[in-house]
Amino acid sequence: METINPKLISWASILDAKTLDQALAASTLPFIYPHLALMPDAHLGKGATVGSVIPTLHAIIPAAVGVDIGCGMIAVRTQYSVKDLPRDRKRLREDIERAIPLSAGHNNRRVLATAEPRIAELKRLAAKAGFNPAQYVERWELQLGSLGSGNHFIEVSADETGAAWLFLHSGSRGVGNKIAQHHIGVAQQVTRKRGTKLPDPDLAYLDEGTPQFDAYIRELRWAQHFALLNREEMMDRVIAQFGHWVGGHVTERERINCHHNFTQLEMHYGKSVWVSRKGAIRAEPGDPGLIPGSMGTASYVVDGLGNRASLNSSPHGAGREYSRTAARKTFSLAELKEAMHGIEFRPSDAFIDEIPAAYKPIDVVMRDAADLVKVRHKLRQLVNVKGD
Repeated sequence: METINPKLISWASILDAKTLDQALAASTLPFIYPHLALMPDAHLGKGATVGSVIPTLHAIIPAAVGVDIGCGMIAVRTQYSVKDLPRDRKRLREDIERAIPLSAGHNNRRVLATAEPRIAELKRLAAKAGFNPAQYVERWELQLGSLGSGNHFIEVSADETGAAWLFLHSGSRGVGNKIAQHHIGVAQQVTRKRGTKLPDPDLAYLDEGTPQFDAYIRELRWAQHFALLNREEMMDRVIAQFGHWVGGHVTERERINCHHNFTQLEMHYGKSVWVSRKGAIRAEPGDPGLIPGSMGTASYVVDGLGNRASLNSSPHGAGREYSRTAARKTFSLAELKEAMHGIEFRPSDAFIDEIPAAYKPIDVVMRDAADLVKVRHKLRQLVNVKGD
């Protein structure tokens, strides 16, 4: 941990100058309290740094929550051991790819029976919140149970005991993105009318007690819940495919589902603040959490340690060292195949920007996070599924 100034504390041993400048700019806002916390995986983001914890008094910065509201991880520990698994891992990967729409633009063709109760729940919550998600995406229901692209993934992994885990990363899909972009725009309009000067237009904020703030919170909470249910729906489908593959029923020994792009009211340093975790997970004492590495490297199941200075938070993953554009210019498909040796995956030029070398070493990130979380399990990938 390094105290950079009274308003910025960092746990990142790998931190480029642009990311630090971005975090310093956000920390100067007058409603930051008590300080902004940079996680070990911090890297440049839209307005606010990815891998940061931003506590605000009586205001929220929509871009500090992120454009994929509610993005996060879900993992299930099964009763199976690696030695119980069939050798044909390609068949499982292809079955998962058929069961779950993978790309950013592809949705379910119809609402499956497993999704119907979740859709009904989301419709009730939207009605209670006083908005119609169709104003953002006409057939938003078809996005529930779809993965997306980029760093979103589905994996089968094994822990140090040989136990098989199912692991998945996704968020609120297009509907959550549209909600986020709308309210970032509203915040910018409000800020311009207010005449407030900001170090970055994407740090535009909404004041608590205003209609714009209230509308954002209502729709934000809905999108956060959509993201959670989206992961649940996909995990149920992955479990079904995994069960078919192993030829038996899957018993869930443990299920963890946690956001890493979200905001909520919390008490810190004697005050009630809106804590926006943009690429960070809550890590109160005993909180179960999931910290994935990049594709081809280890992932971690952790318990929070409740570090006060971090605002009870921890990193959410490895964190990029190369932008997507830079990674595509730097690395090749041959290098990606080499990095994924021994892991079943679909080789594609579309995944070059996700090569492990484009990310910070996850072991360094976890070493930096030693006073934030306790490692319970270290997972190694067996099968990787991504959306292009």
